[in-house]
Amino acid sequence: MRLSLATSLLVLTGLSACTVGPDFKPPVAETPADWVTKPPKEGKLDSKVTTESADAVAWWDAFNDPELSSLIKRAHDANPDLQQAALRIEEARAQLKSVDAKNLPTVNEDSSYARTRLSPNGALDVFGGGGGGITAAQAAAAGIPASAIPGSFNNIPPFDLFQTGFDASWEIDLFGHIRRQVESAAAQTQGLEEARHDAMISVYAEIARDYITLRGVQRLIAITNDNLRAQQDAYNLTHAQAQGGETSNLDVESASAEVATTAAQLPALQDQEARLINGLSQLLMLDPGALEGELAPVKPQPVNPKFVAIGLPSDLAKRRPDIRRAETALHAATADIGVATAELYPKLSMSGSLGLQAIRFGKLSDWGSKFYNFGPALSIPVFNGVTYANIEVQEVRQKEAALNYKTTVLGALHDVENSVSSYGAEQVRQHSLQKAAEANEHSLSLARQRYQAGLSSFLDVLDAERRLYASQTDVVRSSVTIGTNLIQIYKALGGGWNLENPDQPMQAAKADAPTSQQVAAATQAPAAPAPAK
Repeated sequence: MRLSLATSLLVLTGLSACTVGPDFKPPVAETPADWVTKPPKEGKLDSKVTTESADAVAWWDAFNDPELSSLIKRAHDANPDLQQAALRIEEARAQLKSVDAKNLPTVNEDSSYARTRLSPNGALDVFGGGGGGITAAQAAAAGIPASAIPGSFNNIPPFDLFQTGFDASWEIDLFGHIRRQVESAAAQTQGLEEARHDAMISVYAEIARDYITLRGVQRLIAITNDNLRAQQDAYNLTHAQAQGGETSNLDVESASAEVATTAAQLPALQDQEARLINGLSQLLMLDPGALEGELAPVKPQPVNPKFVAIGLPSDLAKRRPDIRRAETALHAATADIGVATAELYPKLSMSGSLGLQAIRFGKLSDWGSKFYNFGPALSIPVFNGVTYANIEVQEVRQKEAALNYKTTVLGALHDVENSVSSYGAEQVRQHSLQKAAEANEHSLSLARQRYQAGLSSFLDVLDAERRLYASQTDVVRSSVTIGTNLIQIYKALGGGWNLENPDQPMQAAKADAPTSQQVAAATQAPAAPAPAK
């Protein structure tokens, strides 16, 4: 018997090591060997994109702005979106424990008490024939010992029944039905962790965009105030000249209209400034205006680094959380095929109970009051069309997950290419805008000199002022666009979370620290600094 039991255990152990369904193999991201975007053919680039290994963990430190770095690090613990993502991970981990617990036996302790009276017209009526008791002949025919026959079942009084004991059951995972469920749940949990990393990237990028935009708006407010003062001076001059008969009231009214038009720009800019400060406060889960004292003082816009390392396309699959999440979704879908396939195979479970039962409470502790039962139960499926259909459903979902992985990788490649292209193009555009602003500033100076000399009308001065204000505004907006395009590059690269310690605050990265190859390339021809091709 012992040999037979040992043999049975070995067989069960061998079967429990069998896991049906396909095993997951991590997909290989199909990426080109190099980038296809080339730097602009003409124009100067103050910040060059290189294919050196990207160090984009704490990319915001590359702007060398302590205020920006402080805001992002505070958002790591305070942002409500990140807190919600962390709670989803905790929920998934708890669900994973619940699934994994199916591998363990289930044990329940049950205790009960019942006051019982047997009905003579119920099951006992089989022997009593109307509840009137049975004869010795009837008992003998039924195989009931004479000693067990009461005078009449009607005379059986109500009695107490006390019972306590343990029930246990255990499903032996022969073909990996539970193991595949655990595998799927673990992959889904990992997917939520990657979703949190993706949320981190989005939140940090949003903070940086709002901060750079805020500094740009503050520059626009300063430029508007400067132009307003200059236009007010022009109005005062024309007003004095009109009183002296040197010019007409038309020039005075034109100057007054220009002052009013420029002044009308300020409320919208100030409103935008207030909204950006409130938006940053909300991202840090603070009350409206909580950052007013910190952000209201005007500071320069963060300066872009001289070199922006983006690495190679093959690095994206390791850094981009959305690609990593797509991989976990494919893993879970593959495991779900095994869960569905296991329904075609037998299920073996063990169950039993052990306890004490007595009609007197004092007898409950007697060894003679014990009862028990135990044994295996084997369920062998013969045919179930729903199971086959469910396997087909899971196989289709796996194909969808595989396709989603490919499209996610492709989308990531396009994100980087487009953001790099926009970053270079806007830098070239800004240089042209700066030249236009310088020319308009010189044009305004000449227009004022000609007007004061009586060689041109005041209309020329107004036109020159409008062109200068517009070009100065364009330069500032272009500077903001360059900064936000750079942020988009870092976001497209999947920067902003720590691969080794994703739940820990990020450490400062070295900003503006080019490699020796970059330094050498910067002193050579424009094509030398390992540009993104």
